[in-house]
Amino acid sequence: MDILKAYNQPQHKLAKLALQGTWLGDAFGQRFFDTRPHIEQWLHTYTLPPAPWYFTDDTIMTVGLTQSLFKNQVVHQNELAQIWAINYQKNISRGYGGTAHKILREIGEGKPWVNASKEVFSGMGSMGNGAAMRVAPIGAFYTQDLAQIIDQAKLSAQITHSHPEAQAGAIAVAVAAHLAGHTVLAGNDFLAKVSHHTPDSQTKDRINKALSLPASYRIDTVVHALGNGHQMLAQDTVPLALWCAAHHVDNFEDALWLTVSALGDRDTTCAIVGGIVALRVGTSGLPARWIEAAEPILEGWLVK
Repeated sequence: MDILKAYNQPQHKLAKLALQGTWLGDAFGQRFFDTRPHIEQWLHTYTLPPAPWYFTDDTIMTVGLTQSLFKNQVVHQNELAQIWAINYQKNISRGYGGTAHKILREIGEGKPWVNASKEVFSGMGSMGNGAAMRVAPIGAFYTQDLAQIIDQAKLSAQITHSHPEAQAGAIAVAVAAHLAGHTVLAGNDFLAKVSHHTPDSQTKDRINKALSLPASYRIDTVVHALGNGHQMLAQDTVPLALWCAAHHVDNFEDALWLTVSALGDRDTTCAIVGGIVALRVGTSGLPARWIEAAEPILEGWLVK
């Protein structure tokens, strides 16, 4: 699984751990896009779906971000846009959303990413959840500087998501990843700290709403209040993922089972939660059976 072998500094190891958690959550959640009887049985009995679990664009874009971050120490937007466009062309059937198809195809055809990102949705840009799903390694990489985490998360989002709402979602997840890896905060203390650093937005408003939802609440009640990614928007996805991560940040399996039980955009919510919680539990906290079931990340996703 160590796809970036040349990088072995402490911050590199933490970022790779965030990538591994994102990959494992993504592959686990994706497996629950199946017929209803199977899903209900698996959820009711905590039965792992049959292998193999295939990862999606969530993992592929996180690989590209991690590679670029390690090479440059910061998000190099032009280079990262090209990495994502090249990897998109390798396999366009990895779960990319309709807007991502358009943006990445146009970048690959030579259109500047700034134009491709800003032109969608009648010039408003995308407020989708894609910027948040891939950003956990940024929160892990910068071990001290929250201001730099916020800046780099925003830069990574802008390439495909020029709408401030999506950028707020990316910032919230990056901050959450940092808190999971570098503090002992959990529950509402965790959520409140994330909210404090999230720009004013609907995403921030719903994170604040999450503060009023006890850990004991039924998941369908939480989904009613926060969403579950069904709309594939940052504000419909990130608050639920953060609520699940905050209340189960010390247990990877519990966090992911809770997250997937919300259904919705389950590969993305699980990718977000996996990337965050992995940073708290460490490599030893990632279940071996899950790793064995998930499709390995191959060196072919690293752009030369």
